[in-house]
Amino acid sequence: MSESPLSWFRGVYLPPALHPLNKTFVKGGEWQDIDSTQEKRRAFLQDFCRKYNSRKKLQTHLVHLVSRIYVEDRHKVLYCEVPKAGCSNWKRVLMVLSGLAASANNISHDDVHYGKHLRKLDSYDLKGIYTRLNMYTKFIFVRDPMERLVSAFRDKFEHPNSYYHPVFGKAIIKKYRHNADEEALKTGSGVKFKEFIQYLLDSHRPVGMDIHWEQVSKLCYPCLINYDFIGKFETLEEDANYFLQLVGAPASLKFPKFKDRHSSDERTSTEVVRQYLKELSKEERQLTYDFYYLDYLMFNYTSPLV
Repeated sequence: MSESPLSWFRGVYLPPALHPLNKTFVKGGEWQDIDSTQEKRRAFLQDFCRKYNSRKKLQTHLVHLVSRIYVEDRHKVLYCEVPKAGCSNWKRVLMVLSGLAASANNISHDDVHYGKHLRKLDSYDLKGIYTRLNMYTKFIFVRDPMERLVSAFRDKFEHPNSYYHPVFGKAIIKKYRHNADEEALKTGSGVKFKEFIQYLLDSHRPVGMDIHWEQVSKLCYPCLINYDFIGKFETLEEDANYFLQLVGAPASLKFPKFKDRHSSDERTSTEVVRQYLKELSKEERQLTYDFYYLDYLMFNYTSPLV
């Protein structure tokens, strides 16, 4: 009796062994250091996954595994979106690569996130998903977990937001703020970082998780999907422009330098993070680090002094 197509992807190891990057399009010797760093990152992640026995058989449908991956068929690339790690500008670049826009500089935030111009891998049939996973260049950009977390908090809770305040803010204030006033309960505005962390660490959260602070290990499954290129937000510009060379992007296309929103705000740096962490108890800081423990290990980030 034949098995259903979905059962093909239960219990298989995905994807095949890491293959060397095609460096045919890379011109000039200035990329040598970045290339060397890239090879070290890939080897480090491979070693981590092997050592911690993370390459377990799939206990979930392939469609769920690839739900955060964007497809660009022209240049045969797959991008796993990690929010707060340059994802808005990466989506702009993918729109240019696919011919949907002439320049990354003229694409609005709303067009990037709500325009539905880019196709996700889970919108293909199973054969389409599997073929692309095996044939396309898969890439991911990550960021220091604490910086990413604080950046998400600042973006969603320290500025007016018609979704995060009523949906997350109201639930957080209701559960974690003693003697909350009526205005805060009604609007959900003014969530404090400490309250946000209480929500994050609560096994009985009043409202579910969100991609902006979900662990990368659960967004992109780096030990199940072999990413060919691992970029870091800390070296975003040089990593991104090297990757564009690798995939044969037009020479005129450079990764955008501008900050997508709240451009007047100071970027979330190590020093900014330190100020926010001061609001937490030592135990809360440790538990927050523990929450992102796998992300720290997988991508070789230095653990914070908690």
